[in-house]
Amino acid sequence: MQRLDPNAASLPPAVPRLERLKKRREFLRAASRGKRAARPGLVLQALAVPESSLKLGFTVTKKIGNAVIRNRARRRLKEAARLTLPAMGLSGWDLVLIGRHATAERPFPLLIEDLRAALRQTGVVPVSYTHLRAH
Repeated sequence: MQRLDPNAASLPPAVPRLERLKKRREFLRAASRGKRAARPGLVLQALAVPESSLKLGFTVTKKIGNAVIRNRARRRLKEAARLTLPAMGLSGWDLVLIGRHATAERPFPLLIEDLRAALRQTGVVPVSYTHLRAH
């Protein structure tokens, strides 16, 4: 077993950990008062919360499939959010990403584009936000 050398070159900085929605009432508040955008790979619920940081929640229901499929879909949603959201510097939003049947199998670049389109559709980012568009 190799030991880590404390003098070794440091690893590149990781993407910052995103704050999470954890309580049922937080999810319900975003669902009842927030805006909603459905895309082929996901559904986004977005609630503006002034003077707050960006918070994320992820959910995939049992109708999507068994635990393996649900966990795969949830992991893919988390990774898409991790790669997309920090670069935008968003704050003041509670976002809930809901998995759909296509989430677990959809090609990853399309899943990321679904997230970006849903963010534009709900007004989280302006439609004119050019570097969010597909290349």
